[in-house]
Amino acid sequence: MLKILLTQEDYEVVVAVSCEEALQLAANQDFDLYVLDRRLPDGSGLELCKDLARATPGIPAIFYSGDAYELHRSEALAAGAEDYVTKPDIDRLINSVHDLLAARQCAESA
Repeated sequence: MLKILLTQEDYEVVVAVSCEEALQLAANQDFDLYVLDRRLPDGSGLELCKDLARATPGIPAIFYSGDAYELHRSEALAAGAEDYVTKPDIDRLINSVHDLLAARQCAESA
């Protein structure tokens, strides 16, 4: 569903269903942004965030998760995420995607 919504916003979206797949994709393609969940079939989204930050420094990450406690947000930000949006607030997620990609584009232009 998230892929459909972001594609409607004219973003190209690549989906990985596991930490392993996400790391393989990041090693072989260039991405502008990662949208992660805390819980993945083969591991922790927090660890994936750290791994992606090491593998592709400077690429922002957003967590979109059903885990809604402040502790979860704090852990995600400590892992390197730029934002933490709780489900089902899709409008806030789309706004965060827009803002982070615009900021990244401005930084690259400078």
